[in-house]
Amino acid sequence: METKEIADKLVEYCQTNQWERAYRELFAENARGIEAKESPMFPIETIGRDAMIEKGKKFTEQVEKVHSYEISEPLVAGSFFTVKTSMTADFKGAGKVHIEEICLYRTANGKIISEQFFYD
Repeated sequence: METKEIADKLVEYCQTNQWERAYRELFAENARGIEAKESPMFPIETIGRDAMIEKGKKFTEQVEKVHSYEISEPLVAGSFFTVKTSMTADFKGAGKVHIEEICLYRTANGKIISEQFFYD
């Protein structure tokens, strides 16, 4: 798959809450994820598709109720693409939280090899 096809598939899967499917189909086995900042729940860097899937499950387990979720159309440049996400949700122990982030992805050989998140 070309970068634009991967980007469009990722957006489609995110819009339909198919998070694990996105990781399994679109990410390289040795992909890495980089958070905007380290937290007690998540390290700054996660290496490997399986570890990224587990991180996603851990995040999902913290969500009690999603009030809204949006993902933009992808912006593609060469082997990179980016999307903006926005979510308002109730989180265990934190109440209602609004999160906006820029997500940057890099592809190689038809798979996503890295994801990086930027947020305040």
